[in-house]
Amino acid sequence: MALIREAVQPDLPGFSVEWVPQIDSTNSELMRRARAGRLEPVLLVAGQQTAGRGRLGRQWFSDAGADVNANKASDGSLTFSLGLSLAPLDWSGLSLAVGVSVVQSLHPDLRLKWPNDVWLRDRKLAGILIETANLADTPEARYAVVGVGINMKPRAATGLSTPPAWLGEVLPGVEAPEALLRIAAPLVRALKVFEANGFSTFQTGFNDRDALGGLAVTLSDGTTGVAQGVDRMGALLVQTAHGLKKISSSEVSLRPLTPPSYENL
Repeated sequence: MALIREAVQPDLPGFSVEWVPQIDSTNSELMRRARAGRLEPVLLVAGQQTAGRGRLGRQWFSDAGADVNANKASDGSLTFSLGLSLAPLDWSGLSLAVGVSVVQSLHPDLRLKWPNDVWLRDRKLAGILIETANLADTPEARYAVVGVGINMKPRAATGLSTPPAWLGEVLPGVEAPEALLRIAAPLVRALKVFEANGFSTFQTGFNDRDALGGLAVTLSDGTTGVAQGVDRMGALLVQTAHGLKKISSSEVSLRPLTPPSYENL
């Protein structure tokens, strides 16, 4: 943890790193602290989460993981949350910017599935969940909690439609402490860049790693089309039978169908 703290503190004064063997959710804990007025910058790492959460209230299943403090090997997952105050002009695309930073820190084969998943080929390897708490004294800022869960080792596919991927497939022998050291400081710097410039700085990086680009997708409202990357605000661009649509909040899933033709539109 000392190496992580030393790498991050120049960009985030007062930063600390905490490890707990077990917790309900690192995101939930930092949100509880924020509501109680504890707004210090911190990286909270859990050996295991008993009630981890993903996007749209889904459960994030966390196997027993590493003791980062003791630098012990990971059995299954790396789960952590980074909490810090941010005041960007626009929050749009924050989870995408986090994803860009994570995959660039880990391996060139990793891809991003809009809006918050890390994929290895066609399987989910990691997820991102961002929550914020308002700050009473500085209404232009919020306390942001950036949660990341990464499969480090093979996991059972019980209850999942597709077996999950794990980081060891592309980084054999990697353990949670090394992965966290790769991720932490670049992530803090990315958040500072996002705060200053918004998502536009990350647009090219996302589109270079876009797992959906050129593929047929369907949205929660039943609209179908072909994904065409993201715009400068992080909205997903989908070419549909009725033209190009910008999607900012709909759930997206892949469709195993031949992309439709729009030659006659």
